Amino acid sequence: MVAAVLVCAAAGCRPGTPIREVVRPSAPHEQYVASLHEARLHETALGREWLDAGQRAIREPISVSLPFREAGYLPPHEPAAVGYRIDLRRGQTLIVDVRIESADAARLFIDAFALNSEGAPERVAYAEDGSLSLTIQPERDGLYIVRLQPEMLRGGRYEVVQRVTASLGFPVQGFDSRAVASHFGAPREGGARDHHGIDIFAPRGTPVVAAADGWVSAVQTTPRGGRVVWVRSPSAGQSHYYAHLEEQLVSTGQRVRAGDPLGTVGNTGNAQTTPPHLHFGIYARGEGPLDPLPFVHEPRVTPPAMTADADALGTWRRTGGARYRLRAGSSTDAPILAELPRHTVVRLEAATGDWYRVALPDGTRGFVIARATQPLAAPIRRHEPAAATLVRLHPGPGATPVADLEPGARVPVLGLYESYVLVRTPDGREGWVEAG
Repeated sequence: MVAAVLVCAAAGCRPGTPIREVVRPSAPHEQYVASLHEARLHETALGREWLDAGQRAIREPISVSLPFREAGYLPPHEPAAVGYRIDLRRGQTLIVDVRIESADAARLFIDAFALNSEGAPERVAYAEDGSLSLTIQPERDGLYIVRLQPEMLRGGRYEVVQRVTASLGFPVQGFDSRAVASHFGAPREGGARDHHGIDIFAPRGTPVVAAADGWVSAVQTTPRGGRVVWVRSPSAGQSHYYAHLEEQLVSTGQRVRAGDPLGTVGNTGNAQTTPPHLHFGIYARGEGPLDPLPFVHEPRVTPPAMTADADALGTWRRTGGARYRLRAGSSTDAPILAELPRHTVVRLEAATGDWYRVALPDGTRGFVIARATQPLAAPIRRHEPAAATLVRLHPGPGATPVADLEPGARVPVLGLYESYVLVRTPDGREGWVEAG
C-alpha cells in the first residue's frame, strides 16, 4: 500500500483522492518510485526533491499548441522534470518523440496523464523502459499532460517533438479533409435532426476506401442513405458508415484492409438533389455517433523552425529591452505573467522557435523572445558596497554565502533581480548582493 501512496504522490494526486493499491507497478516511473522507497531514498533530500519535481511538472505544466518542437536542458545535478499541457480530441493520435544527449546513460521516463472532470491527473500511457517514443489515442476530448523526467543525477540536452495525426485513413481516395463541406452536428430537415457525420464532396465515381481494417457488416440500399456500406472495425471498437454511394464493390462478411475500395462516390438516397459526395459516419457501441473529423483530419503544418540559440541552454542571460514581458506560452498572444525590467537575469531552460523558456531566480517560469536576451559577459555597471557585504548563491537574505566583499570594492554588475544585483567578485566567482 505504501508503494501506491508514493505513486499517487509522484503523479500529483490531491489529498483524499481514491487510489488503486499497486502491487506490481507497470509504468517505469512507478517502478522507479517503488525502488526509491525500497532503498529509503525517498526520505533523503535528493529523493524528496526528485519526487517534488515530478509533481510540479504535472501541477504546473507548460501549455503548448501542436505541432511543437522544443530543445531543452535538464541539469544532472538538480532534480528536474517538465510537463506539457495539450488539448486533444478523441480520434487524434498524439506522437511524442524525444532525443537526449548526456555524458552518462540517461534513463528518461515519459508519461501521459489525462485530467479528469475534477482536474486531477490520471496516467493513461507511458513509454516502455528504454523507449524515447510515446503514442496516445485519447479516449475522450480534454486536457492531457505529457511529462519528461530523468532518473536522479541524470540529465542533459534533449529535443522533444510532439504532433498529432489522424487515427483513421481518409475514406475518399485522393482527397483530404479540405473536401469536407458539411460537418457533424449541422441541422437537417429544418432542425428536426442533426447531421451524424461529415460530407466529403468529390466527383462522381471517385473511389471510396476503408478508413480502417475490419469486415463488412452490411451492404444495403435505404431511403435516406441510398447505397450504403457498413464496416465493423473491432480494433477501433467502431462501425463506419459509408452512404450515398454510386456503386457498392464489397459484399457482407468480406474482410477489408485500410485503403481497400468499398464503392464509389455518388448521390443516392436523399442526396439526389445535391452534388456527389460521401456521407461518412462513425458509431461506437453504447455511445452512438461520433464526430468523424478528428479521426480523419491530417494536419499539414510543421513546427516552427528553431531560430533561438540552443547552445546557450542551461546558462544565465539577461533581458536587453527597456522592459520585457514574461509570457505563459511561446506566442505574443499568450497571457502576460510579469513585466521584466531591463537586465533581469533569467536561466535558459529550453528553446522553441524564436522563444526561450526561462526561469527567474525565484523559480517563476515563462517564455521570452530569444532575440531580446543577451549574455552576461559584459558588465552593465559597477557596484561599490559601503560596508562589508556577503555575496550569496541566490538573491535573498537566507541564501548560502559564497564570498565576501570588502567596503569600497568595485565589482562588475552582470544583471538584476528585484532589489539584488548579480556581481562578479575579484576572484571570478558570481553571486548576488543587495543593491542597497
